[in-house]
This record gives sequence, structure tokens and C-alpha cells, in this order.
Amino acid sequence: MKKNIYKIVTATLLFSLIATSCSDEFVDRDPVYSIDSENYFNSKTDYENALIAAYDPLQSTYVNVLLGEIASDNTLAGGESQTDVIGFQQVDDMIHTPVNSNVRDLWNWMFGGVSRANYILEFQDKTDFEGKAQIIAEARFLRAYYHFELVKWFGAIPLKGDARFNIGDEKTIARSPVADVYASIEADLLFSSENLAAVPSQKGRATKGAALALLGKAYLYQDNFAKAATTLQSLVTAKNYSLVTDYNSIFEAEGENGAESVFEVQYTDVEGAGFGCLQCSEGNVAVGFSGPRNYSGTLFTSGFSFNIPTAKIVNAFEVGDNRKDVAILDMNAWGLATGATYGKGYENTGYFNRKYIPRKRSSTAAGDLNLTNPNNYRAIRYADVLLMAAEAYNRGGIDDAKARGFLNEVRRRAFGDTNHDITASGAALTDFIWAERRVELVGEGHRFFDLVRTKKAAQEITGFTAGKNELFPIPIEEIQFSNGNWTQNPGY
Repeated sequence: MKKNIYKIVTATLLFSLIATSCSDEFVDRDPVYSIDSENYFNSKTDYENALIAAYDPLQSTYVNVLLGEIASDNTLAGGESQTDVIGFQQVDDMIHTPVNSNVRDLWNWMFGGVSRANYILEFQDKTDFEGKAQIIAEARFLRAYYHFELVKWFGAIPLKGDARFNIGDEKTIARSPVADVYASIEADLLFSSENLAAVPSQKGRATKGAALALLGKAYLYQDNFAKAATTLQSLVTAKNYSLVTDYNSIFEAEGENGAESVFEVQYTDVEGAGFGCLQCSEGNVAVGFSGPRNYSGTLFTSGFSFNIPTAKIVNAFEVGDNRKDVAILDMNAWGLATGATYGKGYENTGYFNRKYIPRKRSSTAAGDLNLTNPNNYRAIRYADVLLMAAEAYNRGGIDDAKARGFLNEVRRRAFGDTNHDITASGAALTDFIWAERRVELVGEGHRFFDLVRTKKAAQEITGFTAGKNELFPIPIEEIQFSNGNWTQNPGY
């Protein structure tokens, strides 16, 4: 949907704290028109427009990616100072509380996506037309995607089936157990995988492969290795995706929606936004946030120097790994080679997340150039699918030979030879797979959750408290509005 974004208004109701405008204040204004079930969902066009609205919150998942790295041992919060975006700094230091505006945004925006998907599903039987199964399958994929983000971050969350939340529901509807949330995700993705096309009608749309990949990931997060292996194997067998030869090309403009992209969040710079409403940006806000401060030089442009890679992740790459210079921009080496300069921000290490920092582009791009970068987010890559399949086959005790095959397929692309193939089995192979996930996917927002689900977080993340920091706190407003119906996550 890149460069083809349509804005529509849907009258959806969620919890009273879910902001559907860019302001926290209500303004007395006579409505120009009203859209609700009585005068909507009467045609295929209505359903299609509502579906586009359900895709739109994907763009706000930029904060999920940023915080997924900052919370891990891959990066530091950075920024201008230790008080720059205090919510990021708190998460980095593992001292975040239920009063954290950035964590609250994540909750709000993901539930906003759930609400938009549920609006379609609530009225899925109102009007019949050719092609409706595809629309319903896309809506269910999106709901599963948003639910998966929520359960990763917060654990138990409220569910209401195929219906929108109403004001007051937070006082009567309990947070559903994690197992029930995953059951809902699985049901949605099974339906989607059976009803979505293998090839999208438009770039950025959900496909059968995307549904299977997310389903396999959901199984893996629950340690259901047998189902994860079977599901991910079906995706591999279908041969709809492949590793691209040039790892660097994946993250450049010409590599968007390429052969390795299983699901990709679409961004554009045709419509800008400002700091008053970051979720309104059609651009990838995380890119500008991660860029070098006051940069002068070739290829890249300036940003706000957040999400700073540590020496630990830089040293995690083996000698000869061609991914290192793609994933990490060493500003000192780059400056010596090109004459580029930059300003050192807070917690500067001299490294930047090269995959997602601003590239030079037209000066006529809309809005604040730091907030409307058109770099797509590669949410699910085929390399991730291969490594998840490898882990499932290995940890499930199913087939180490197959696990090694998938792992080495990724490594051969990284090193350009077979000399670095892994021959280990059992627990040693598991460690190699986990190490490979780290360097293959660095900068893409997965590290924190890999550490949590593999129970490695406490030993790798400074300040991490076992039994607490596996989950993030429910925003204080939600606890207050629930009037005692919801209890806070442990330790907060």
C-alpha cells in the first residue's frame, strides 16, 4: 500500500484511554457525518476501506521495534541526553514503571489495531460479495499480528471475540490468560493461512506465507516445537521465498518487498507528521530516531542518535561475516574512509544500526525528514523462518540434520562459503542457532523476546529482574480505569 494510502474514518470504540486522535483533549464540535454499522458495511468498498484502516496502525509499530532493541543487550537508548525520551531511558535501564508514556503508546496503538480489525469482524456477515473471504482473512491476520505484539509485551490481555470494546468493558472483562490469547492468535492464523492468497494483490498485503510464518512463530514462543516445525516446514516446502544473495540489498530501497520478505510494513514519505502525533506519520519514525546526530557525509542523513549498538553486539560477529558491515555502521571507520562527520550524542559508542538509519533522499519529501523516512520494516524475513524452523526441529528433538541444514543455509549466505557450516547436535546446536539469530536479525526488534522466551534474559541484560521484566507493566491508566478488575503484572 506504499504511496497508495487512503485515509478513512471509522467510528470505533475501544477502552476510554485508546486515543484515536492526535490530542488527549476532547473538542466540542458538531459532527459533519457519522459512520457506524447502520450506514456502513453495505458494499465491498466499505469493507475494503475499513481493511485499509486496519492496516494503518502497523506503521506505529516502529516503537515496538525500537524498544525491542533498546530493552535488549543489543543497543543503548542514546539520544541527546539522559532525559531525552525518558521512557526509552527507563526501559534501557530496566527501571520502567506503569507510568511510561512510550510503553503506554505501544499498548494504545496495538489495541487500536485490534479494534479496527474487530470492527470488520463484528459485521463480517452483514453484506455478501465476491472476495469477502480474502478481506476477512486479512482482518484476522492483522488482529493476530496486533494480539501477538500485545501478548509478547504484556502477557494476559483482554479479549472480546469478534466485537469492539465499549467504554466500561475494562471494568467487567477480565484479562484473558496467555494460553487463551495464543489460542485466539492460532485460530485467526489458521483461518488466514487457509483463505489468503499466496501472492498479494498489492504490496504489503498479508499472504498465506505471512500467516504461516506468524503461526509458526506463535507456536515457537509457546515451546510447541512439533507444531512450529510442521508449520514452518510447509512454508519452506512451498518455495515462495528465498534468501537473496546480497544481504545488503535487503535493507535498501531496491530490496523492499523482495524475495526474502514474508511480511513487510510499508512506509512512505508522501505525508509527514510531527512530534505531536508520531503515530500519524506515514514514514518510519524509528529510522530517524536511530540516525547519527548532525551527520555530514555521503549516503546517510541525520537523526536523533537513539538505539545505539553496543560493543557487545559488534563483537558477536565472527571474522569473515559479511553481515557485520551491513548491520553496524562504524562511524569512525566510515569517517576515515569517506570524510563523514557526526555529532556524538548521549551514550555514544561510535556505532549505529545501519539497517535502519536514514538514507539521503529528495528534499521535497513531506514533513519532518527525520519522521517520515520511507524505509519499510521487514517484519518477517525468510531467514527468520529458516532459523525458527531450525530451532523447532532441534529443540523439539525432531531432526537435528534438518535443523543444521536450515542454519547452514543462512550461514552460507553470510560467509559466502561452506567453510563455516555448523556440525554440532543437541544443546550445542541450540546455542549456535540462538547465536545466529542474534547476528542475522540484529536491529530488527527481536532480541529482547528471544532472550525472554529462551530464559537467557537475566544473564544477558543488565538490570533485568527475573520474574518481573519478562513482561512490561500494564499502563497505570488501564489499571485505574478497570476499577480493580485488572491486577498489575508481577513486580510493578
